[in-house]
Amino acid sequence: MKGIVYVLEDDASIAGLIKFSLEREQLTCRTFGCVRDFTAGLREQTPDVVLLDIMLPGIDGYDVCREIRKTSTVPIIMLSAKGEVFDKVLGLELGADDYIIKPFDSKELVARVKAVLRRYQTGSAPAAPAASTETGTETIQYTDLTVSLSNYSVVYMGHPVEMPPKELELLYFLATHPNQVFTREQLLDRIWGYEYVVDTRTVDVHIKRLREKIKDHDEWRLATVWGIGYKFETKKG
Repeated sequence: MKGIVYVLEDDASIAGLIKFSLEREQLTCRTFGCVRDFTAGLREQTPDVVLLDIMLPGIDGYDVCREIRKTSTVPIIMLSAKGEVFDKVLGLELGADDYIIKPFDSKELVARVKAVLRRYQTGSAPAAPAASTETGTETIQYTDLTVSLSNYSVVYMGHPVEMPPKELELLYFLATHPNQVFTREQLLDRIWGYEYVVDTRTVDVHIKRLREKIKDHDEWRLATVWGIGYKFETKKG
């Protein structure tokens, strides 16, 4: 597996460990000790994954994540010694794709990076497309909504909508199974896979972010089934 990973981490020893672990798996890794150098690196080249430390000198990783999300959908994995649920949820709400708590096991970190790369590079769909998808493509269409895994794009009300890979994959999966209810655990398995050790609130956060970007439509909506999970609800004729 090939991929370019950018690491923004001011602790040189941790950055060195990450670089060694990733390069041992034939991944290209660039480490940055400050935001200025990291930003310059982004201008030079777009990485496949960003590992982002939260506690940085002069600025926190949350702000960096917010700035990245203004212009890019590159997958972001946050690194932090802060292990409270609030910290995880905040990172996810700002656009991070995953959250790893320090101290971490290097094997787990590598596994998570590889999992992101597999989904992002192959555009793998969680399940076979439903009958409403375009023939020969991974594209689902509803009135005023088009979601494509072929080029990782969403068009809503005639305008493109930027969203991170897992948000798009979650929307696509639900939309290709209209009116079918999925538990949070099922969605975790389908979208994040067994490589991820995340709690079910991750799904709630991603649904919340989707609803902020994709509002309810007269013919369809992202619906909560209380006590169970979520579904992409369509108006039945």
